[in-house]
Amino acid sequence: MTKKADPDLLEHLPELNKEILLSAYRNMLFGRRLDEKMMILLRQGKTYFHIGNSGHEAAQAAVALAMRPGYDWFYPYYRDMTFCLQIGLTPEEILMGFLARAQDPSSGGRQMPSHWGHKELHIVSQSSPTGTQYLQALGCAMGCQREQTDEVVYVSSGEGTTSQGDFHEALNWASREKAPVIFFIEDNNYAISVPISEQIAGGSVYNIASGYENLRRFQVDGTDFLRTYEAARKAVRRARRGEGPSLIVAKVGRLLPHSSSDDHTRYRSREELERDRQNDPIPKMEKWLLRLGLLDEATIEKMREEVKSLVDETAERVERLPEPSPAEATTFVYSPSRCVETIAEEKEPESVGEPVVIVDAINHALDEELARNEKVLVFGQDVADDKGGVFTVTKGLTRKYGRKRVFNAPLAESSIVGVAVGLATRGFKPVAEIQFG
Repeated sequence: MTKKADPDLLEHLPELNKEILLSAYRNMLFGRRLDEKMMILLRQGKTYFHIGNSGHEAAQAAVALAMRPGYDWFYPYYRDMTFCLQIGLTPEEILMGFLARAQDPSSGGRQMPSHWGHKELHIVSQSSPTGTQYLQALGCAMGCQREQTDEVVYVSSGEGTTSQGDFHEALNWASREKAPVIFFIEDNNYAISVPISEQIAGGSVYNIASGYENLRRFQVDGTDFLRTYEAARKAVRRARRGEGPSLIVAKVGRLLPHSSSDDHTRYRSREELERDRQNDPIPKMEKWLLRLGLLDEATIEKMREEVKSLVDETAERVERLPEPSPAEATTFVYSPSRCVETIAEEKEPESVGEPVVIVDAINHALDEELARNEKVLVFGQDVADDKGGVFTVTKGLTRKYGRKRVFNAPLAESSIVGVAVGLATRGFKPVAEIQFG
């Protein structure tokens, strides 16, 4: 028999009802069991690579609960399986990607495992070069601002990726713009084998981000579901109010090697591995739910067995699905748009007016496109008036169309390109200038 819930534990979070909490716990179980099943399939030679989320489940489920699937935008990193489950990706869809099946919603079985993507849920697939997601997420958030919505953008990584310059460039520009971005760092202390002490000055992602104005910072125990949810809830609410980005650093344990290509016993002590096992977020979640009176031991065992059976059945079903056809290997390598054919079908444009130099011709073309399509944005170093570009390509355009559409970027080429990609995700047509490229 379940005990009566202690109302004092959740009275300030009325949205966390029994149904929501048990759903989060169930997705944590799915995340763990999928890891276990994937490693079995790997040993059976049915796939070639696995990278796990075991130890990160509570943090991921908690942050996902604070967001709105299919409304907000998500750039989850390769360990974010439980996050994706909580957002709405199904175990079947995850296994389709893992086993490279043609019906995989992320890429039709073309991507590596754990490169999540789902158009309807607004899950944007990250690139394998880790760190590129930050600036793309920022560009997406800037698009949300220009659409005047209250959408929030989530972007995540491990602590190792924060050594990438793109991370700091994104924090800087997001803080300047008060962009609605949640930077979620899952700090498990290791970037493959490199400990955080050899990765980050002072060994703290939280501390190195202290100088960014408008950036709110949170540091939480990522194995504590409730504390992580509270931080995420605050971060998301302030982002929706237009108050700027937040950084959440969640300390978690990595219960598996970095990937199936790694053996972490070569660089981690038995004592350290045991400490992580003792701090496993799933038993901690179960104890908390027992204390709330929402579960009893029999229900826990039943849910565990149900999840195990469902994952096993789903894996068998997905194994029988067709693989991508070799005949379609080059499909989607190039854009399906027919711009070349379209131009070829058009009449040769007539020259009118006086001849102009190429710089002025580019300026006139940008002017025409800005007038014709309100989704066109022009930005880069020194682009805005009064300079109007170091070659005067954009001269006069800021005065005519405003700083929301023709604006300066920081002196950071990676920022310019990454933000352009993110803006395009939201349907904008960015024209990015790279100086002296």
